[in-house]
Amino acid sequence: MAHGLAVVFCGTAASLASARATAYYAHPGNRFWRALHEAGFTSCQFAPADFRNLLELGIGLTDLCKRSAGNDSDIIITPGDVVALRNKLCHYQPKLAAFTSKTAWRIFSSQPAGKPAAYGWQAETIGQTRCFVLPSPSGSARRYWDITPWQALAAAYKRLLGAAAC
Repeated sequence: MAHGLAVVFCGTAASLASARATAYYAHPGNRFWRALHEAGFTSCQFAPADFRNLLELGIGLTDLCKRSAGNDSDIIITPGDVVALRNKLCHYQPKLAAFTSKTAWRIFSSQPAGKPAAYGWQAETIGQTRCFVLPSPSGSARRYWDITPWQALAAAYKRLLGAAAC
């Protein structure tokens, strides 16, 4: 994270592969890096190990839970985790916070499990930060995959910064 970012992607927690690699979205079946490129955030596809280079493009990465790793069903996210992410977003004030799954958004926004979130822009803001929900790029969420919301967010990103480059 850094001040002045256009967008911060917020996941639920690192996968076991990401924790081992100490890099975001490192599982080979995860579409995150391909989606960034195909949606138009980057002009080339980054590798997970290059995640720090996204800061130069005004893009940051973080997770709700920083204490453990694994599948969403294996992670226990506490109210303290939510408060910590909210405080981080309030401190850094990115223009956009993009939650990389409905689960991450539902937990962050304290929505009940039975009330599914919609993809796209959310009514809630964090200070001046607008919130957006994306389909999960995880391989385990393959049946819900749709690049369209990623493209819509990339269009907003481009309006904020202009065309991204590698």
